[in-house]
Amino acid sequence: MTRRHPLATIGFYLFAGIILIYALFPFFYAISSSLRGGSAMFDPELLPSSVTFSHYVDVFLEQPFQLNILNSIVVAVGVVAISMLLAILAAYALARIQFRGRRLLLFSILTVSMFPQVAILSGMFELIRGLKLYDNIGALVIADLIFTLPFTVWVLVTFMRDLPKELEEAAIMDGAGPLRIVFKVFFPLLWPALAATSLLAFIAAWNEFLFALTFTLSGDERTVPVAISMISGASSHELPWGNIMAASVVVTLPVIAVVLFFQRYIVSGLTAGAVKG
Repeated sequence: MTRRHPLATIGFYLFAGIILIYALFPFFYAISSSLRGGSAMFDPELLPSSVTFSHYVDVFLEQPFQLNILNSIVVAVGVVAISMLLAILAAYALARIQFRGRRLLLFSILTVSMFPQVAILSGMFELIRGLKLYDNIGALVIADLIFTLPFTVWVLVTFMRDLPKELEEAAIMDGAGPLRIVFKVFFPLLWPALAATSLLAFIAAWNEFLFALTFTLSGDERTVPVAISMISGASSHELPWGNIMAASVVVTLPVIAVVLFFQRYIVSGLTAGAVKG
């Protein structure tokens, strides 16, 4: 086993440290700014000289922010649940069953996710209005599936292809049908891939803004990205940066908690790429 040169090790950790600082500094700055009060908001120091939690209190007192967080949780969890259920069934059909036009269908699914949101906004608006879901969080679940479902199908197809064929043949010989093979045989093996794709789908639904802004009108139906954009100061020319930073910190914490909870499965799902039989 060859040993890495000390300079290479130092360079690796230095490069990793730079990336870490670059990624974490905006969140650190948001926390620092949210704890400042008054004119201290614009002080150049990285750490606040005095700490105040008034911005966090104001965020929840001036609008139904706790309800907005609940709406985001419902939308994100609903999108993940539906997209994972449909994606694992579609991935099985596309990866394990031979039929004419399979490759064309797979590329068509991927192509859907390449369209910008604004390109399909008018069509989605007509669909949501036809379903009588305007100003309802159910509209956001349907709209967000447009982008999360193609991605999850494409990723799970890659993992599903690499599963040992012997497991499927043995299950068929035991009399198992397609649904039993998917959920009893393949599902435990796909858990790392499901965890990784679920997290990415959760983040996409949690951060989605354009559909949430277009398809919701009342404050009680808004999700947190829209609620943050609606925070305003005493006048139209004044922005309460402290409240905005406090709200940004609050809505980032659930994502961090989910990542930390599933980190073991996420790493294995993103790096494995296959299940060895």
